Amino acid sequence: MNHPLFVLAVLFVSGVVQAQAQTADNAATHPAFWGSPSVDGGKCCANLLEVRANIDRLDHEIIRLMAERGKYVAEAGRFKANPAAVSAPARVEEIIVKVKGIAGESGLAESVAERTYRAMIAAFEDYEREEWQRRNAKGQ
Repeated sequence: MNHPLFVLAVLFVSGVVQAQAQTADNAATHPAFWGSPSVDGGKCCANLLEVRANIDRLDHEIIRLMAERGKYVAEAGRFKANPAAVSAPARVEEIIVKVKGIAGESGLAESVAERTYRAMIAAFEDYEREEWQRRNAKGQ
């Protein structure tokens, strides 16, 4: 490839990327197109940057709680005779009913709670089976 042409192409692409980043930054700090702040009694959020900061804060807490949940999921494996016993469809449905109720009380769409928990439970079932296998291979 012609070196000067390559350098020119790189400069053009980096300029486009920089312009896109600047546009994204502006979008994160400009005022909303409609409505007024409604979270935390109207104290938040004046711009998208504040929204994202709060989502990031909550993501850390959600992951911390999921990690704690994962410890109990692994512990549950000790009470299962084999990896096939991990799946408990009736228990899953009990959990779904429970979390939909909690969601309704908390102002979360029940459909979001249900879909999230079904995905999380499926992932934790896989994790519990893996932990069962790992711990039993070590004689634990």
